[in-house]
Amino acid sequence: MFAHLSNEPAVDAAAAPEAEPPDSFTLVINKHRPLAADYVPADLVDAGGLLLRAEAAEAYARMVADASADGVAVSPVSGYRSREEQSRLHTSYTERYGQEGADSLSARPGYSEHETGLAVDIGNPDGLCALETCFEGTAAGSWTAANAHRYGFLLRYPAGAEHITGYAYEPWHLRYVGPDVAGGVYDSGVTLEEFLGLPAAPNY
Repeated sequence: MFAHLSNEPAVDAAAAPEAEPPDSFTLVINKHRPLAADYVPADLVDAGGLLLRAEAAEAYARMVADASADGVAVSPVSGYRSREEQSRLHTSYTERYGQEGADSLSARPGYSEHETGLAVDIGNPDGLCALETCFEGTAAGSWTAANAHRYGFLLRYPAGAEHITGYAYEPWHLRYVGPDVAGGVYDSGVTLEEFLGLPAAPNY
């Protein structure tokens, strides 16, 4: 399902991260591509209980409103995190699961999409399957899997792509890349790395 499609368009995001503006919506952050050490998003806004960059926040608000109109409640769990917050989170995972286990579940500081202000973890209001793979079968999980791309979000860490993304399946983790790229990734059935012609990044 995640085989590379050779007919995908070449995208500038395939350049080294330092060659692409750090505020680009298609900037790929993974275990090979850290954020600039001093990067902090300049346009963070309240997106209903969490912080996201302005364009992502507006898209997220529209997505949640449309889901609600379809009878599905989507709740925010986590948005922007500072490097210090990410460091504390990763340290807690390391203490619980060891280095290898932590690295499959949580990004090291400087390597997290949450630090871009373009990633959001979502859940159900009742907490059902919160941050668990069974989230995919819940109302919020199934609705966003089918519709998030329409608002510019993609399921960043799909099942079966751990050898490419470096992370376990996370059906709750959405990344804003804009409708064009999100739609292309969704239609192609590949990872963001593959769609943009980037190498796999399974390990640091």
